[in-house]
Amino acid sequence: MAFSTIMDSNSYTGAEDLDPAIDTMIEKRRSTLGPSYRLFYNRPVHLVKGSGAHLFDADGTKYLDAYNNVASVGHCNPRVIEAVTNQMSALNTHTRYLHGNILDYSEQLLATFPEEISSIMFTCTGSEANDLAVRVAEGHTGGTGIIVTEEAYHGNSALISGMSPSLGTGVPLGANVRTVPAPDSYRVDPAHLGRWFAEHVTVAVADLERHGHRFSALLLDSIFSSDGIYVDPSILAPAVEVVHRAGGVFIADEVQPGFARTGEAMWGFQRHGVVPDLVTMGKPMGNGIPVAAMAARPDILDRFARETPYFNTFGGNPVSMAAAQAVLDIIQGDNLAERAVEVGSALRSELSALIQDYPFLGDVRGTGLYTAVEIVTDPDTRNHDRAQAQRIVDAMRDRHVLVSVCGGHGNILKIRPPLVFSMSDMDWFMSVFTAVAKELS
Repeated sequence: MAFSTIMDSNSYTGAEDLDPAIDTMIEKRRSTLGPSYRLFYNRPVHLVKGSGAHLFDADGTKYLDAYNNVASVGHCNPRVIEAVTNQMSALNTHTRYLHGNILDYSEQLLATFPEEISSIMFTCTGSEANDLAVRVAEGHTGGTGIIVTEEAYHGNSALISGMSPSLGTGVPLGANVRTVPAPDSYRVDPAHLGRWFAEHVTVAVADLERHGHRFSALLLDSIFSSDGIYVDPSILAPAVEVVHRAGGVFIADEVQPGFARTGEAMWGFQRHGVVPDLVTMGKPMGNGIPVAAMAARPDILDRFARETPYFNTFGGNPVSMAAAQAVLDIIQGDNLAERAVEVGSALRSELSALIQDYPFLGDVRGTGLYTAVEIVTDPDTRNHDRAQAQRIVDAMRDRHVLVSVCGGHGNILKIRPPLVFSMSDMDWFMSVFTAVAKELS
C-alpha cells in the first residue's frame, strides 16, 4: 500500500490489548468503510461529545483538543447551533432563489479582504473551492501548469488530488504539476529565504514551459501546513512577483491559515504583504457545517464567469450561510484573533524554554494558534526523527491530549487547537507535554 505523509504518519496500524468494544468498532469500520479510511493514533479514540476545546470519549474521559481547526470557535458552540437550528426550521434550499443570508454574509466577509478582492463564489468543501480556483486560473491565463509545494495538500477531487503530493505515490501528480520545496526556515537562512523560494518557483515555471505546459498558477497554503508549518513573513512576496511576471496567478489556499488562525491577520497571506488573485477557504468556515468558498479579483474571474454558468446545489445554502455567519460574528465579536496571539505566544514561549533540557526538541515555530515543534535526532545535524515524534503523539494521547504530526518526514508536531483555546488549556497542554518530554528523554 502506498504511503501518504498526511494520512499515514500518525495512523492506527494495529495495537494489542485494546478494549474489546474498540476492537469491534475498528473491525466494523474496516469491513463497512473499506481500507482507504485511516484512524488517528495507535490507540484510537472513540469520541461522543465535545465542548469548546474539550472532547469526551464513550467512557466520559475528558480530552484536550489541541488539533482540530474545523471546530474553530469550539466544539458545539451554542451560537452556531442556534443559528443553524433556526435557519433549518425556516428554509434550506439552493442559490437559484433570492435569499438575504448569502448576501449579508458575503458583504461582511469580503470586507475582511483587500479591496482588490471583491467577488465570492460558494462551494461545500475546500477541495471544491480549490478545484474551482484552478479552473478560473486556467480560464484567465490560458495555461494549465500548476506549482505546489512538495508536501502540499489541497483536496481530494480528481483534479486537486493530482496537485496534492502529500497524498502519496498512490495518487500520482498531474503531468502539468511541478513541486517546489517548502521554505524550511529551520534549515535555510531566513535572511535569504524569500529569494531562495522564489528561485525554486522560477525553475519550476521554466520546466513547465519547457515541457509544453503554459504556466497558470502557484497554488499555496501561506502557512505551509502540511509541509511543516513555516511562518516567516518574508517568504511569499518575491515568489508572487515571479508568478505575475510569468503571466500566472497566485491562488492563496486559506483553508488552514484563514479565519484568524494566525492571530496577526484574518488571512494568512496578509502577514506576507501580498494580495492574491484568488483565495480559497473551507473547513473552519462553518464550525463543522460543510461550507467553503473562492474569493477573487473580478478581472481574474471575468472570463470564467462569462463563459461558464456556475451552480452548486448545496454551496451557499441558507443553513450553511447561517453557520458561517455565526462563526464570523464570533471570531470578530469575541476578538478571537487577539486571543490566538496571546495564547499562542505564551505556548511557544513555554515550549521554547524546554529546548535546552530536551535536545530532541529541535525547533519551535508558529503564529497565532498554529505551532510546530520539530523533533530531531540531534540538534546539530537537525536530522528528522519520525519515531520519536510518533512516540510523543501517542504518549500525549494516552494522557488525553490530542495533537498530530506533519511534514514529509512525519517528525513535526502540529499543534492547532480551536480558537477558543484558553490559557488554562495551555497550562494543561504544557503539563502533559513536559511530562512526556521528560519520560522520553
